[in-house]
Amino acid sequence: MADAVSAARRSWRVLRERGPGQVQFWFIALMVGIAAGFAALFFRRGIEWLQSTLYGVDDTQLLHSFAAGLPWYWIWMLPVIGGLVVGLILHWFTPDGRVRTVADVIEGAALADGRVEKREGWASAAASLITLSSGGSSGREGPVVHLAAVISTYVSDKINANGITGRDLMGCAVASAVSASFNAPIAGALFALEVVLRHFAINAFAPIVIASVAGTVINRLEFGDVTEFSLGSDSALEFYWELPAFLILGLVAGVVAAVFMRATFWAEDIGNDLQRRTGMPRWLRPALAGVLLGGIAIVFHHIIGVGYETTSDALTGQLLLHEAIIFAIVKVIAVAITFAGRMGGGVFSPSLMIGALTGLAFGMIATGIFPDVSGSETLYALAGMGAVAAAVLGAPISTTLIVFELTGDWQTGLAVMVSVSLSTALASRMVHRSYFLTQLERRNIHLAAGPQAYLLSMFRVGNVMRPVDGDNTASQEALLTLIEQGQYIDRQATLERAMPVFESAGLDFIPVVTLAPGNAPPVLEGALYQVDALKAYNRALAATAAEEHR
Repeated sequence: MADAVSAARRSWRVLRERGPGQVQFWFIALMVGIAAGFAALFFRRGIEWLQSTLYGVDDTQLLHSFAAGLPWYWIWMLPVIGGLVVGLILHWFTPDGRVRTVADVIEGAALADGRVEKREGWASAAASLITLSSGGSSGREGPVVHLAAVISTYVSDKINANGITGRDLMGCAVASAVSASFNAPIAGALFALEVVLRHFAINAFAPIVIASVAGTVINRLEFGDVTEFSLGSDSALEFYWELPAFLILGLVAGVVAAVFMRATFWAEDIGNDLQRRTGMPRWLRPALAGVLLGGIAIVFHHIIGVGYETTSDALTGQLLLHEAIIFAIVKVIAVAITFAGRMGGGVFSPSLMIGALTGLAFGMIATGIFPDVSGSETLYALAGMGAVAAAVLGAPISTTLIVFELTGDWQTGLAVMVSVSLSTALASRMVHRSYFLTQLERRNIHLAAGPQAYLLSMFRVGNVMRPVDGDNTASQEALLTLIEQGQYIDRQATLERAMPVFESAGLDFIPVVTLAPGNAPPVLEGALYQVDALKAYNRALAATAAEEHR
């Protein structure tokens, strides 16, 4: 027994110091996938239980219909109370009062060796759970993805994983969470690769697929092998001459997706400006958004929560033309208010709903104008659902597949693929490629252009500089002269700030200083040479290329 304990301790020490071997890593990936899958399942069940408790509905899939019979004041009060609770949670447990979501996971994969904030992550999950249960208008995929990344971060920290291993474990967790949330194993794996890791390395593919399958098994053990949505039996492409209509739908969906994304950013800017001008405490901001959401929900019950009932109605053609158009517009407004109030949740489910409504409205018009050469308007709803969601996420491959897996309809691939391709191409020119990358761009985190744009921000000047008393360093006199001329850089700055200084000043080296408080002169620490900065940048580019082509 003592020998076994000793061997286990030695194995654990080797695992922490040297990282996992191939077999160990696959086992860890499976365990991370199982944990993330259960986290997604518990999150979904938590929303359903809390919605049932607050609204008194037995089947949360029919929440919108049930809410029509509730007192107006209860529908109005729930988002306000939920917003107040959300505001307090974020005020106490996050430094900036902001919910963490998919954009933060993408940032963690690119810039933090596959790690995300843990304390803030748990608070964000709780805030999103309350938001979605109490009348907020958003989706559950963003919180689930970030919650999975929190789990992988704990594991990566425990085993002292390097950047590659940490990112792969994050991909495994995300794939499992998406699969467990939507019963979509193929799309879950590709979402992790396409959106989070943003590459398709062969070495990462196998463990991510294993974790994705684990998440799907967890979903099917709980819910059975069923799809999220059921389509009508007439959802079939009439013939190939109907394809031009789906090209036009793709362009319309791209515009709708861009308007949806810009509306949320515009609303968020208004919220920030209002908070700054009025001095409103940040914990009150979600409650104010809840006041607006509650008022809208009194008339338009479909904005409450994830919105799968309305999405299903659109996919089965149970809405009228004016209802589809009005519901889509109101949903965009409701989602924008939710995010402006920092209430939590994701954009995937809302984009599915808005896309299905857009596609249905387009299909009704198209089939009405050309009835002899048109199929069912519900096929347009399916294509629109995929087109808007793909443009918002910036993930045409995984979104196309997740639409197929959500509906179980693989016979309409041409229509969906045509619409998705054009919507993604158009919307990516109107924003920074996707909703998530635009979020990061608004925080001055430049990931949209690829590694060549953001790698410089990963290096601190102090880690690349030559010390002032080191070999092959410029003389102190030369460095002090440049400091007197105002040519220097803080050691805490990044190479992203330093490289333009080389270009503008035409220098081979820049003095590196520590800025002193007040009017005290800066303290000389060393010199940053352009050649050293370029070497560090080239090594990082080579390492990134090697990881992406493993």
